[in-house]
Formats: sequence, structure tokens, C-alpha cells
Amino acid sequence: MTLLDSSELESELRKVISGVSRDKNLDKAVIVDALEQAVVHAARRSLGATSDLEAHYNEDTDEIELYQFRTVVDNDDVANDQLEIALDDAQKLDSETVMGDALGVKIDTTKFGRIAAQSAKQIIVQKVRDAERAQIFEEFSDRKGEILSGYVRRFERSDIIVDLGRTEAVIPYKEQVPTEKFRVKDRIQAYVLDVKRSSRGPQVVMSRAHPGFLIALFSQHVTEIYDEIVSIESAARDPGYRSKIAVYSRDSTVDPVGACVGMKGARVQAVVNELNGEKIDIVPYDHDPARLACNALAPAVVSKVIVDEDNQNMEVIVADDQLSLAIGKRGQNVRLAAQLTGWRLDIKSESSIEEKLSGAKNVLASIEGINDMMAELLVQEGYNTPAAVSEMTPRTFLRLLNVEEEQALPIIEAAKELAERQQDEGHVVSADKELLENSSAAPVEEVVEAAKEEVVEDEKVSIFLELTGVGEATAYALADGGYGTIGDIIADTAEEVAQKTGLSIGVARTVQMAADRYLQSE
Repeated sequence: MTLLDSSELESELRKVISGVSRDKNLDKAVIVDALEQAVVHAARRSLGATSDLEAHYNEDTDEIELYQFRTVVDNDDVANDQLEIALDDAQKLDSETVMGDALGVKIDTTKFGRIAAQSAKQIIVQKVRDAERAQIFEEFSDRKGEILSGYVRRFERSDIIVDLGRTEAVIPYKEQVPTEKFRVKDRIQAYVLDVKRSSRGPQVVMSRAHPGFLIALFSQHVTEIYDEIVSIESAARDPGYRSKIAVYSRDSTVDPVGACVGMKGARVQAVVNELNGEKIDIVPYDHDPARLACNALAPAVVSKVIVDEDNQNMEVIVADDQLSLAIGKRGQNVRLAAQLTGWRLDIKSESSIEEKLSGAKNVLASIEGINDMMAELLVQEGYNTPAAVSEMTPRTFLRLLNVEEEQALPIIEAAKELAERQQDEGHVVSADKELLENSSAAPVEEVVEAAKEEVVEDEKVSIFLELTGVGEATAYALADGGYGTIGDIIADTAEEVAQKTGLSIGVARTVQMAADRYLQSE
């Protein structure tokens, strides 16, 4: 904006207002308000900080009119000539003035001098900047949840700073995809997570790792989603590696999965390309949580699902040859399925369930009065432990086992005694924790870890323990992360090692250095 002296302010205001409004894309009223405040501020530097001043822009004369207001007092009572005026002096200006009136007198703004004008210009610049920041904040606040395009301007620590034209955005390290690398001036698309106010102006926070980015990309490429015929009900991501979305169609004639895949996979491939090869599973959404879980665990085939609604937990039973497929590499499949459904998923093989059922039958058969056939019937009905049997009524015994009350009472008592012995010995009493009526299943993370421990070989861990500074916990983390040899560790970057193992980047670098020294010594 061109700086003007005090005389120019009066003759060029209309041009200034129009020019700044056009250049900064701001409403003219904002510029006028800034000018009025600037003139008042400049006048106070000459007339005193306590002066009662008002400024108004006169469009007809194209000038800022400044008025100083003073209270009319008795001729002998003037204590502050900046705030008060004698009655005789006031009546010379306005003959109708009386005591107590607030008399406004127009002030010549040209007498403030260049210093005052310079101060006015600084205020104008600041006011325009504040108004521009407020406008940018409002503009981008309305774009939360959208995808914006820009260019990588620079890197600050591990954050990416993106040039959006009118402002800059930041993609924090945690919102970046670990497998992606960008350079300055690269074109980049990202999802608007938040817009924050800061001393440096509006801060637009963006993400490429958020599930919302995936949903927004499909909205761009799938017409049915844009038209709200098909909706993405939930999405889960392991950014850079794999994603799952559950889709639903409001029109029974439209296949939601097919709409998202597109002709010859064109639509989903466009999304995959933007995500730099991230694999995407598209599954049909179902209002039944159990059916949704079965869909979400694809490509694994589920044999049975036991739902515990109180604890938002499902025990999912699969054939033995489907177990590793259901869990996925490093637990990825079950983890994404759990995120997609919003339920904790406990994956069990059919053989492990059979083994537990067999154990439960043997325990019940050891109770005096219960034979093998009776034990099997009790387990089938959900009475899986002595504690559960001890809470049965004689009427239930009669209904299930055709056992009369005089026979049932001793069995119930014997079951109670065995349950108490088990509790004293620290055994698990609740069948729901071990068998099909699971009511307190471990979180998905614990299930995944348990499944991985079954396939980690001791020999593999022993190899990693040979590295200097690597303890047992780190060795198991490397094995759980899919590393089979020391050479595999240094083949990846430290960031990839950290991503796969859960170790910090610092520890990952230390391990890689130890691995490098080990291989050089061989």
C-alpha cells in the first residue's frame, strides 16, 4: 500500500479505500473503519490521550472528518481545556449551547504533521492485516473436512509447511504418512483438520494420515458418494500400508462396493495413486455389528461370532487355516477391522475353542453326580464352570438334564465346593473369560500381541540379542515387527523400523548402528 502524507490523505482517500479493498479482498467498510481509528489515534498524539475524539468518513467530500467533544462548563470552572470549554467560548461557536452540553468542534487534520500521519499509516496497515487474518480464518474454518491443494514451501523440524496461496498450512509429523517423502515445491494435497488462531495469524492444520482424507478422496472420485446415494459409514487406516472402508447404499439398485471400485477399478485406483500405493479394502456396511465384523475381517472367512454388547466385545472364531489371515501381518487386519467396527475383536481358532470346551467338560465331569454326557449338555447350554453350575436351580437341572431335585441338590453343593477350591487356588472362575460367553475379552492390542507371540521363534530373538545394547524387550519388538535377520534391519530407514516395531526413532537408529557393526565384524 502506498504511504501518503496528511494532505494526500484528504484528497486520495477514495483511491486508497478502493485500492486496498481490491488488493486485499476486504470489504470497504473494514478499510474505512481502519482509517477512522487511525486518524483518531494520530490526533490524540497531538491533542492529548484523554481527548474525546470521533472520526467519520464523509463520502461526499472524500475526507475523514475529525471532531473533538468538550463539555460546556462555567467560565471560571475550566480545569482541563481538552475536555472542557467555557460557556462564553462555546456560545461563540454555537449560540444555542447551554451548560452541560457536549460540544463537538471539527478539527483540521492537516495540522498533525508528518509524524502523526506516519502513525496513522502504521495503524491502517495493522488494521488491514488484522482484518485480512480474520477473513482468512473465517474462510478456512468453513473448509474443515475438505481437501486442499498447495505446494511444499519448506520444512520446520519434522513438519511440512504448505503454501495455499493466501496463507500457509502445516502438516504435523504425526499427520504425515511414514512411507511418503516430499521435497520443496512438490504439489501436495491434504485434509483440513483444524484452523487455529495464533499471534502469527490463522494456522491451518492439515493431514494426509487421517481417515477423513481417505473419505474425502472417495467423495471426489465417486459420483454416488457426492450425490449422497452411497455413504462411507466408517473408515480405518494404517497410513501408507492398508485401509478399510465400510460403504452403504441408500438405493437398493446401486451396489456400494462396485460404485467405489468403478469400471475396471478406475475409481479406487485413483485414490490408491493419491495415497502412493496404500492398499484399500472396500467392504459392505451392515447395521448388525456381527455381520459388519465378518465383512471387515475379509479376506478371512469367519465361522462364528459371539457378541458381548455390554463390553462392546466380539469373540470371532475362525478355522485354523484362517487364523493368520484374520489377524494379518503384525495384527494389521484385525486392528483395522476393530477400528472399522468400533468393537474389540478377540480372534480364536476353532481348535483352541474345542480344546477349552474339552477342558471344561472334563472339569464338570469331575463333579460327583455329573457324567460325561451331562457335562457336555451343560457346556452346550453355557454352564461352563463349577461356579456356573453352583448357581443353577433344581428346576433348571430338571429341564436340562431330567434330574430330580433330590439328585440336583448334592450336585449343586459339590459344584459349589469345587468352585471355592478353584478360587482359593487362583483359578479362573468365570467361564466368560475363557469360553464362548466371553464377557471381558482383552483389548485388540493384547489379542494381537498374543497372536504374534505364538509365531515368534526363539531363534530369531536370540539373533537380535547378539547385537550390542539390544535387550530382550527390543529383540521381541524387532521380531514382532517382522524382522527375520539382522540384514533386514539395516535395509529399512530408522523411521520405517520405528513404524514397524513401535520403538522410538532414536532407539531404532541405535539398533541399526549396532546391526551395521555386527555385519561388518562378520
